[in-house]
Amino acid sequence: QMHLVESGGGLVQAGGSLRLSCAASGRTFGRHIVAWFRQAPGKEREFVAAISWRDSNSYYTDSVKGRFTITREYAKNTVYLQMNSLKPEDTAVYYCAAHAQDDDSAPPRESYAYVYWGLGTQVTVSS
Repeated sequence: QMHLVESGGGLVQAGGSLRLSCAASGRTFGRHIVAWFRQAPGKEREFVAAISWRDSNSYYTDSVKGRFTITREYAKNTVYLQMNSLKPEDTAVYYCAAHAQDDDSAPPRESYAYVYWGLGTQVTVSS
């Protein structure tokens, strides 16, 4: 069983930055894809970014390319989401999720494919 805990959310002005962390306990991220999703009020949960723990290949939704960066740190069994040039439309609860995958295929972008989830961290961007 994998337990995920997100941290790093908060209130920031437009143009500012935040770094989210997702720490795993119970088992390592080995042979998993780790992704960030977000959900704004009244909207469906959407894929933001993902990283392969095995080869560190990263994937992003178009709206965050060039602004967000997903990375991993082996020693801490932690994945980060660096968010720069934040916009009010980035306001949402951000969730970390993990999906078992040990090949080179692109990670799933559908939330139902992910088994392990954190409780989320709120990101609010003021205009």
